[in-house]
Amino acid sequence: MKLKNYISAMEHWNGRIDSDKDYDAFRWHQWVQPLDLNEPLEDFHCDYGFAFIGFCSEQGVKRNRGRVGTALAPDFIRRQMSNLPCTFDAQVKLFDAGNVLCDEISMEEGQRILGLAVEKILSLGLFPIVLGGGHETTFGHFLGQFADLKKKGKPLDMGIVNFDAHFDLRPYDNGPSSGSMFRQIADIYKAEDISYHYLPLGIQQNSNTVSLFKYAQENMINYILAKELQNSSYSNIMSDIDTALFNCSSTYITVCADVFSSAFAPGVSATQAVGLEPGAVLPIIKHIIRTKKVRGF
Repeated sequence: MKLKNYISAMEHWNGRIDSDKDYDAFRWHQWVQPLDLNEPLEDFHCDYGFAFIGFCSEQGVKRNRGRVGTALAPDFIRRQMSNLPCTFDAQVKLFDAGNVLCDEISMEEGQRILGLAVEKILSLGLFPIVLGGGHETTFGHFLGQFADLKKKGKPLDMGIVNFDAHFDLRPYDNGPSSGSMFRQIADIYKAEDISYHYLPLGIQQNSNTVSLFKYAQENMINYILAKELQNSSYSNIMSDIDTALFNCSSTYITVCADVFSSAFAPGVSATQAVGLEPGAVLPIIKHIIRTKKVRGF
């Protein structure tokens, strides 16, 4: 099936060139290869590769009455990554699978297309890195991951680790938004009669209603508050994460920028004066990756 509202984004990979022959002097923009998911890819082979796919959406943020601009983020992120040095082995390949555009279609249709794109990336044996977009991005990512697990006959007990100031478990009776995805996913798991393994990290007490805390408790959703991440030892945090992921055959990680302090993320819809520092989050992400269960980001 051909992906609609789908374009290349390779023009955003450019920057300084210190050498065009010495790999040790390469930067990411010299190493990223284009990957058109609408082309025949039967002969594609890669032993160890990552694929970036952009989700240019801000509709969920609009519905959530947040600050728009997130549709521009995927290309901005690419430009920020372009000059990073290639500090990894040359056997690691980087691909850019383009952007899903959502300006002329509904958010739900965009999420469906993103799901198909993620499913195609996984079918190629690549690790998908999805660049949002509002956090409605994660529902499209989930659809692709879930479909791939079903197609390959793998266990569907995939866990989701969400670095976020918010639960994003709001009701969606009047339509989904960037604040409802994890409730939508919970309902899919209930319909499939599968345990829901959702672990939000960095939750802010002043950014979630009492009703959302009650929903988390009633549905046995464990979470770690931002203040606990800031005041507890790493060993305790890692132990809690290991416990949460023990019964999951796989997991994927999603990061909402509003989990970070406004000193580092001043442009988000809900700034956090006492949010997390990036330096505190990175060791936790690396620990989760070491479980060898992570299949997307």
